[in-house]
Amino acid sequence: MAKQDYYATLGVTRDASADDLKRAYRKLAMQYHPDRNPGDKQAETKFKDVNEAYDVLKDDQKRSAYDRFGHAAFEGGGGGPGAGMGGFDFSAAGDLGDIFDQMFGMGRRGGARPRTGADLRQAVEIDLVDAFNGTKVNLRVATRVKCESCDGSGSADKGQAAATCPTCQGAGKVRAQQGFFLIERTCPTCNGQGRVIRNPCRICHGAGTVQRDRSLSVSIPAGVEDGTRIRLSGEGEAGGPGAQNGDLYVHVAVRPHEFFQREQANILMRVPLRMTQAALGDEVEVPVIDGTRAKVKIPPGTQTGDQFRLRGKGFSVLRSAVRGDMFIQVAVETPQNLTPKQRELLEAFEAEAKSSVKGSPDHEGFFAKVAAFFEGGRG
Repeated sequence: MAKQDYYATLGVTRDASADDLKRAYRKLAMQYHPDRNPGDKQAETKFKDVNEAYDVLKDDQKRSAYDRFGHAAFEGGGGGPGAGMGGFDFSAAGDLGDIFDQMFGMGRRGGARPRTGADLRQAVEIDLVDAFNGTKVNLRVATRVKCESCDGSGSADKGQAAATCPTCQGAGKVRAQQGFFLIERTCPTCNGQGRVIRNPCRICHGAGTVQRDRSLSVSIPAGVEDGTRIRLSGEGEAGGPGAQNGDLYVHVAVRPHEFFQREQANILMRVPLRMTQAALGDEVEVPVIDGTRAKVKIPPGTQTGDQFRLRGKGFSVLRSAVRGDMFIQVAVETPQNLTPKQRELLEAFEAEAKSSVKGSPDHEGFFAKVAAFFEGGRG
C-alpha cells in the first residue's frame, strides 16, 4: 500500500517552516500517543506515521531529498540493472561514489597523503637593547623527532615500506550507503593513513616519531618589535613516515627598559631637570641605546614636557639600515627638603618675581583671567 505524503501526514503545506512542523508534530503526537489510546491499533499506526514523517521533514538534507524523490529517497534496493534507491535509475550519472569523487576529491585511487608534522609555538623574552642590536637565544623544545631505530619508517624491518591498507585500499576512508545517502568515515584499520605496517618498530610503535627535547639556537634580527613572530621552517614536530616536518613559530616579547621607551622606530627618554637648570639653561649628557653618549643643550626657560630631538639615535628599522630618532622629554623637578639658605634665596626670588610679569607670563595671564571671571559675576 502506498505511503501517505509526509506533509499530509502532519497536516502542513510543502512550504511549512520548521516551527510549523514542530507545532503540528507535537499536536498529533499527543493526540495519537499510545498512553492516551490504549489498545487502539489505528492510533498506534498513526503515531508511528507521524514520527516517521517528522523525522524526515525536520532534517534539512532529508527533507530536500524527499522533496525531490519522494519516499523513494529512503527505500533501498529495487529495480533492475542500473536501478538505484527505490527503483530510480541513476545509471546516467554513473556510480554515486564516482560523483562524490568528482565533487569532493574523495577518490580511492592514489591513497591518503602522509600526515605533516604539527607546528610548534615557543615564546622568548629579550631586553630592549638586544632587540636593537639583534641577538641569539637558545631554546629547549619538547617535540616529536624522527625515530632513529627505524629511520622514521615506523617499521621494524628497515627498508620495508608500509603496505596498502586492505580495508580502504589506500584511501584512508570507507563508505557505507544508507538509503539515498552515502556516508564516509575514517578507516578503522589504518586510522585514515591508507597504509598499514605489518611489523611495527618496537621503539616508536609504528608512528615513525618519538618524543624528545631538542636544543635550538634562534637568531633574533635587529629591530625586532614586541609581539613579532619568527617562523622556522621544518623545525616543528616530525611528520609520520614519508611526511614533512611542521614549523616552529617563535613569539618574541621585549622587556621594558629602565630609560628607553620605544615608539615604533623612535625612542623616548624622560630626563628630570632641576628647577635652576631649566630656568638658567644647561647641558646634560644622556645615554643612547647603541651604547654611546650624547650631549643635549637645555636652553634657559625650558618647561616640563619640552622635547629635544636627536636625529638617527633611535631604533633600527627591521631589515634596514635606517634608524629612527631619539626624543628627550624634560620634566622640571620642584626642589624638596630645602635648607634655610635655599628657602631664603627662593623667597627673595619669589618677591622679585611678583614684580615682573615677563618672568612667568603663563602664571600671570592665567590668574588675571580668573580674577576677571569672578569680577564678572560668574563665580
